[in-house]
Amino acid sequence: MAETKNKCGACHLMSEKIYEYKDENNWFIGKMTGHNLISGWGVKHTTIKKIDDLLDGIAATLDWENPKGYDVSVVRYQSPLSLITFIIDMINQETQREIKVIPHAGTILLMENAKLLAVYLPEGGVSTATFFATSEQGFGDTILIATRNEGKTKEFRNLFGQLGYRVENLNDYPELPEVAETGTTFEENARLKAETISRLTGKMVLADDSGLKVDALGGLPGVWSARFSGPDATDAKNNAKLLHELAMVFDQKKRSAQFHTTLVVAAPNKDSLVVEAEWPGYIATQPKGENGFGYDPVFIVGETGRHAAELEADQKNQLSHRGQAVRKLMEVFPAWQAKQS
Repeated sequence: MAETKNKCGACHLMSEKIYEYKDENNWFIGKMTGHNLISGWGVKHTTIKKIDDLLDGIAATLDWENPKGYDVSVVRYQSPLSLITFIIDMINQETQREIKVIPHAGTILLMENAKLLAVYLPEGGVSTATFFATSEQGFGDTILIATRNEGKTKEFRNLFGQLGYRVENLNDYPELPEVAETGTTFEENARLKAETISRLTGKMVLADDSGLKVDALGGLPGVWSARFSGPDATDAKNNAKLLHELAMVFDQKKRSAQFHTTLVVAAPNKDSLVVEAEWPGYIATQPKGENGFGYDPVFIVGETGRHAAELEADQKNQLSHRGQAVRKLMEVFPAWQAKQS
């Protein structure tokens, strides 16, 4: 039977009663039966029992036409969040319910119509201070940055902090799965990250896809900037490869380059907001400076002769592609919120 996409987005309805979810880290196949069963690879027995116990309470409230349960085969597994989300998506489709799966402070909440139905706790539990903590500024003034890169987060925190925003990143949500950057453009990758994480968390999420475009290399490394030197790439390896690729380009004007940023803000029930910016300069012949990260040590800022890694944080934020993009974002952000709310 031909595969058709169902309303949950994550699952694919392969036939009337067979569901599948598959990404780089997770692969589940499920159907509704007369009992609850999770079987397969990589899932601890204790995790299965906790999920079953969690969902047993939900099942008692469901309006089934006939007594039903879920039967899920696990081919590949990374986190309970993905597995619980898959099962809840199945249940929602079978019962027309709108149960939401929301990661919160290391736990997983099941909610519907602003009502808390159940809580999944990790092994060892979580502290009550962490679980019950709330932002004094509220939801609208919290931005979740879809990255685990602390260097990138620091730049966004400096920028958004000046605007009164509380900034979180994915290190605050270790249970969230990695989002594969399979796009071929900066916007595609930024959308993938922002919209996926927003759907999983129910939060407003900002994702960026940034990179260095070198004219002499036809725009490379581009969207592959972070892994330019291979799967085990580091900043030092990437910089070394870039300098090697330009070793025979002696004229500085022919070593022109631009840092590019695409920012995407996604939130539940809103059309995503997209802004872009670029920071022109040149590639040096050797690294210089101790600040910044990525290609900053080899990037000469415009005609100044200074390397990006020589700039202090406030100087860089005034000039950089991210700084420009965030300022553009702040110009259009209020209208976006008003239009979409």
